[in-house]
Amino acid sequence: TPTQKKKQQRSRPLKTVKTTAQTHTHTHTHTHKMTTNTSSSSSTSLTPTTNIVVGIDLGTLTTKITLSSIHDFEIVRNAHGGHTTPTAITFDGRTRPRLLGEDSVDISRGDENTVWMMDRLLVGSISHQNNNNNSGDGGSSGGEARMIQDFARFQYDQETNSVYIPNMDETYDTTALLAMLLGRVKRNVLATIQRRTGNNNNNSSSSSSGNDGSSNVTEDELEFVFAIPSNYPQSTQQALMDAAYAASVKKSRVVDGTKCLAAVYQRKFYDGHDDNDKDETKKKIVLVVEMGHARSCVSILQCGVVASGTAAAAAGGGAGGMLTSSATTDEKKMEDDNNNDNEQVSQGKKDASKVQVLSTVSSETLGASIIDIALYHHFQSNHPSLSHTTFAPKSRPAQRLMEGCKKLKHLLSMLPEGNVTVETIGKNDTDVNLSGNRELLKQLCQETVANQLKSMIASAVEKAGGIEALGNIGAVEITGGGTRVPMIQDAIRHAIGKSEDFVLSKSLDDTSLAFGASLIPSDDSAPNAEITAEHEERRAQLLQKELVMVNRDVQMVRKDEIRNQIEAHILELRSARHSTHGSLLPSSEEFASYLDDNDNWLFSDECETATVEVMEAKWTEVQSKTQELCAEYLAATQADAERMEKELEEEAQRAAVEQDAEAANGDGEVEDHDTRRLPFKRRMEIVSKNKAEANELFSGGNYQHAAARYAKALSHCTKFFDLAPEQQKEVNDVKLSLYLNLAFAYIKLEKLDNALLQCNEALSIDTKSVKALYRRATVLYQKRKFDEASKDLDEAEKLAPEDKAVKKLRLLVERQLSKQKAKEKAMAKKMFG
Repeated sequence: TPTQKKKQQRSRPLKTVKTTAQTHTHTHTHTHKMTTNTSSSSSTSLTPTTNIVVGIDLGTLTTKITLSSIHDFEIVRNAHGGHTTPTAITFDGRTRPRLLGEDSVDISRGDENTVWMMDRLLVGSISHQNNNNNSGDGGSSGGEARMIQDFARFQYDQETNSVYIPNMDETYDTTALLAMLLGRVKRNVLATIQRRTGNNNNNSSSSSSGNDGSSNVTEDELEFVFAIPSNYPQSTQQALMDAAYAASVKKSRVVDGTKCLAAVYQRKFYDGHDDNDKDETKKKIVLVVEMGHARSCVSILQCGVVASGTAAAAAGGGAGGMLTSSATTDEKKMEDDNNNDNEQVSQGKKDASKVQVLSTVSSETLGASIIDIALYHHFQSNHPSLSHTTFAPKSRPAQRLMEGCKKLKHLLSMLPEGNVTVETIGKNDTDVNLSGNRELLKQLCQETVANQLKSMIASAVEKAGGIEALGNIGAVEITGGGTRVPMIQDAIRHAIGKSEDFVLSKSLDDTSLAFGASLIPSDDSAPNAEITAEHEERRAQLLQKELVMVNRDVQMVRKDEIRNQIEAHILELRSARHSTHGSLLPSSEEFASYLDDNDNWLFSDECETATVEVMEAKWTEVQSKTQELCAEYLAATQADAERMEKELEEEAQRAAVEQDAEAANGDGEVEDHDTRRLPFKRRMEIVSKNKAEANELFSGGNYQHAAARYAKALSHCTKFFDLAPEQQKEVNDVKLSLYLNLAFAYIKLEKLDNALLQCNEALSIDTKSVKALYRRATVLYQKRKFDEASKDLDEAEKLAPEDKAVKKLRLLVERQLSKQKAKEKAMAKKMFG
């Protein structure tokens, strides 16, 4: 029936909608004066006291965010707890809220209503000419940039720099799209600050948290600092700051990503060290190679105490401005002026900076995605099961094939060879197995990736004065997902004449750009462009449109909440027929018909297009009518609920009195003398409450107290009685999860014997638990019991052959076993000749 069809179409989880509601509640208007950034400040402090600096690395796939020193450089988590935010937005329809960042559909499954790689869509961010904008610095061509975008399913118009969204039947400017994402970033920032400070006070009328209660930090206190490639033109830099403004962040600025990495390197290895230390004052040349999904950057750093006016400053890479490999005469003049300004600021602060940027070469298209595309075309052309057809890049099969190629690339970053199964892309919708090895990657990507990177390194060395002037390159730092590929690492070593055993350092992790952006003072930011009256009007329009969209999201979320309330109310009345007070429900046809009519209305077009006011009126009407029809039943259930609440309060008070009177045991937890024979449901509520608290403590890094809470939850699991088979299964499932979590907490605390005990307990419940086998193998590996760890991994691989974590640990264990055997062999040879 049409109603059943509507129900089948509505498959989104209700709790997801509720989660979204907590992040779309900022509706107040803004009347502040527009500003671009704070680069006019002459302060050289790392973090201005009046601002909460937020460092942002806007990547093609994910965005990393860190807070400044005032919040201990905390990594900003997304609403789901992850440490990165997907650079993506999904439009679910005119009657649905936007799905931003972590809520968006995964790009491998997204259609033309999911927009991603927004860093590459901004005006000027990609050269769309046939030649590149790196002036022979080794970057790949604009044609390769288009190849990457060919696999994006959304409808991007290069001429108008906009994206058409079918679900909305509207076209959005790319700056407006980025503003939507930055709005989510802002809310995640405020939530992280609230979690750190525990401040949930919303007394300030200008509080950015508004109704969502994230924090009482005002938007005026936030300053977004974007780490950008050195070859970003002024138009792209301005688009970033316009997007921040439209997201209601008044202050923003951009800084050269290379300077961000240099700042992090200095902080890690030089700040706080004794200048008289010989190693710290000695000149050292460091090559830094960053390769992300779609961009790359190579830079040369000079480390050690360097006085102003040295070759570093002459190279334009000191504390000065942006260094691009395609700068025009005017741009170079701007760089010289900027360098002079910074030299004046640094007067009287000799040797203040121990890490100087000598040169930088950037590519807007060279990245790990080229490897994915090369594998895609290889299998499309040569795999027997794919020879029957040629996929259009934007088609579903092509997307699945591309995702399989990405997985194979990641696998080959860890193992010499590997295979991946891609479902239903073969002839007659059969599964296809993709097999490859590292030699295949070299054959496919030596020219397009490895040689291009070598050319960039050579260009960077030449710009820094040449290898003779530099001397020996003492260290190489690699960062970004692309540098994990062994072929890329070999190319880096070969480019600077190093042997295969030369160690490439990974001290600069994937959050270093965002971290560095939060370190760079405002006087080291790129210069502002003058804001014209026309530009101000455009920014005001962007801001107003985003506020309208935010308000629309709030309305849509509220609609979902009301719909969920109505649906839950009807479901409760339907299922209550067999409950304790079910006999009190009316048995008339009128009651059954009323429930059916409301159920059908929830899935009708009328409900889909209804306003919040109509939904609220409907909810009021349903409550009133059911109260009239089911008065006796509702009164009885209300009395039960009140009695239950009173009993729980009394029990909580008794427990609190008992705990206050008891002495704490060695772990700092009060001894448990709870011997009450509670009903199953109520005891399980106590277990779940302790587990939830433990999870929250664990997420905050408080492993000691988390372990205590997990142990307390397990103690309550021993107090169930007279369990039915299905209840026993539920208890066992909870205990399994608790033992695994407790083991993980003990691993974090480096209490390996305790962790091993918990893993054994978990396996006593489920001998086929892959997670338990993996976790025990992890403990055994750390205890250097490699043979025992290998046995657990054997069992885990039988149960989950494609588990990446198991494969990675297997590689580590096998490596240690090989070393162990070689050592034993050498010892035997020494003993017996």
